[in-house]
Amino acid sequence: MNVGDIAFPNLGIYLKDVPKSFSIFGFNIAFYGLLIGMGVLAGIMMAAHVAKVTGQNPDDYWDFAIYAVVFSIIGARIYYVVFAWDFYKDDLMGIFRLRNGGLAIYGGVIAAFITLFIYCRIKKKNPLLVGDTCMPGLILGQAIGRWGNFMNREVFGEYYDGLFSMQLPVDAVRARDISDNIAAHIPEGANYINVHPTFLYESVWNLLIFGLLLVYRKHKKFNGELCLLYFGGYGLGRFVIEGIRTDTLFLPGTTIPVSQVLALVMVIFSVGADILVRVRMGKPSPRT
Repeated sequence: MNVGDIAFPNLGIYLKDVPKSFSIFGFNIAFYGLLIGMGVLAGIMMAAHVAKVTGQNPDDYWDFAIYAVVFSIIGARIYYVVFAWDFYKDDLMGIFRLRNGGLAIYGGVIAAFITLFIYCRIKKKNPLLVGDTCMPGLILGQAIGRWGNFMNREVFGEYYDGLFSMQLPVDAVRARDISDNIAAHIPEGANYINVHPTFLYESVWNLLIFGLLLVYRKHKKFNGELCLLYFGGYGLGRFVIEGIRTDTLFLPGTTIPVSQVLALVMVIFSVGADILVRVRMGKPSPRT
């Protein structure tokens, strides 16, 4: 394979010389950043649309997005650097090279929710209602943004030669993402690896959650329910997919995948909180 090629051989898909970037007036633009930007814009537009059809002011969500986007990017980078510190401790300037990837969605989501609660407190809005309004846009943006990982040849899984197997040239990926298992299955004399396209799995899963949120939105029983559905749905998918990926971040000093731990916490929290709220809703109000 040429260094720019990407293939899905068992699907008969062979992409030649797929670029990581393009140039406009001498300015180099990375597809990674462009696709993440497209995801962010699509997410904001979706939140504004949901706000409009639910009788809220869409301008409030454009206003909130300004703060959420900035702090989410910062949070996503901080999270990644903290749990991948061994790769940055000897190259501190590498922390600022976002073009090479390294944005952890969990850090972005955590920062976004913190920003949401602070924003709603200042603006005197219901954070659970605002959260529900934003959830379809958030998961849609994640689904689109994952294709930035595809263009960067990252976020792939272990060795796999099944129907959706993805072939990538060895020289096009980070050496640290090639596990011993993947290396052991490189055909003799070949310059490519066969792996799970986990970026694709997560993108499709996120689109399914997006559809579920849109369908269930009209049937929700309380504010915050779509937030819980997002936590549970995304957490469940991420828990499974993270177990396949080779670029896993671990809790310091352990071999425990931090993203799987957080995914499990999200699922348990969403189920427990949903049950608790429904039980309380079913209780009769005390007489006064």
